[in-house]
Amino acid sequence: MRLLGAEAYDLALSKLERNLGRDREDIKHLGRTVPLDADVLEQRYKQELRPYLVNIERHDLTIRLWIEMLRDQSQR
Repeated sequence: MRLLGAEAYDLALSKLERNLGRDREDIKHLGRTVPLDADVLEQRYKQELRPYLVNIERHDLTIRLWIEMLRDQSQR
């Protein structure tokens, strides 16, 4: 039996569009436990997800906020 799961950056990016409070808490948790690298998350967003989005400005703002949140968290 083989169990498959989403890779941490894919999981994080899957939460971007909804961006509810629980999604942001999930990103913080991934940032602490994986840990997520803010630069890698940003790069993956720009290369893999952004080209397929409709409301780019909204999602660009969200990813910037998430990147800031991850960087603030890593400095603690």
